[in-house]
Amino acid sequence: MRDLRIIEVKSEIGAGTRGASLGVDAVKIAALDFGSRFFKQYKSVEVPNENHLLLESTGSPFAKRISGILTMYERVSEEVHRTIKNNEFPILLSGDHSTAGGTIAGIKIANPKLRLGVIWIDAHADIHSPYTTPSGNMHGMPMAVSLGEDNTEQKVNKLDQETINYWYQLKNVGGICPKVLYSDVVYINVRDTEKQEDYLIKKNGVKNFTTAEIRRKGVEKVALEALAMLDHCDIIYVSFDVDSMDASISKGTGTPVPNGITEKEAGNLVARLMQSPKVCCFEMVEVNPTLDSQNIMAENAFEILLRATNQLIND
Repeated sequence: MRDLRIIEVKSEIGAGTRGASLGVDAVKIAALDFGSRFFKQYKSVEVPNENHLLLESTGSPFAKRISGILTMYERVSEEVHRTIKNNEFPILLSGDHSTAGGTIAGIKIANPKLRLGVIWIDAHADIHSPYTTPSGNMHGMPMAVSLGEDNTEQKVNKLDQETINYWYQLKNVGGICPKVLYSDVVYINVRDTEKQEDYLIKKNGVKNFTTAEIRRKGVEKVALEALAMLDHCDIIYVSFDVDSMDASISKGTGTPVPNGITEKEAGNLVARLMQSPKVCCFEMVEVNPTLDSQNIMAENAFEILLRATNQLIND
């Protein structure tokens, strides 16, 4: 039985739509509606956020609020590092996906000599850099940060020196860059990418299990294959963005995308992945209750969270 610790990251400065910072509390409300004592059972800590920056200038148009993102990376990585060193399993409930780069940094700082695998369950590849981003929103960049990827071959934006310096600091949080190798990344359900991201995925041979493949093979087989592809890794981080689910379900998220998986498939997938003893951290992101008046997304997210944690405490 593993000791779990919930890390709340109510940050939304990396997103283009407002409201993701309220996602953690929406999931807590869903737990109350289900009559669950989940959030009483486990120790939790809230990482201070920089959401006040939403009222200020975005700074660089190609890396919006990057100074605040760097601060969040440092805070999140420190909390994840501390949790792992305390022999606790970190469960992160986060706002927008940008801070996942801080989570990966914390895992790597705690385990500098171990090879880290990443299973990224998401509608988006999040592998843009400031050089390639079409929006400047940094929730589209955490995988690029973790891979130390600039993708200057596909460059479309000209950066000022301050942005270049911040981007360098982001990639080097913890003094380790890259923190993850392309051969150690598996995508599941990524289906909304730009050509710059497609270029990197193809160039580096990154596996992406599509919705069609999940339906054809079944969730169990996809989970086993994903884990087998990372068998050479010592530890694995599972990142779950709720927009991996179909747009008909995922109205309560900032960037819903059609042709996703169902909530049942998502729950079964996460539960099966969490059975692996190599999984060292789980993160759920991008619940946005301002887009979902009935809080259905948060309810689905809570049920998936329960499936994940039940595997951990019953191992």
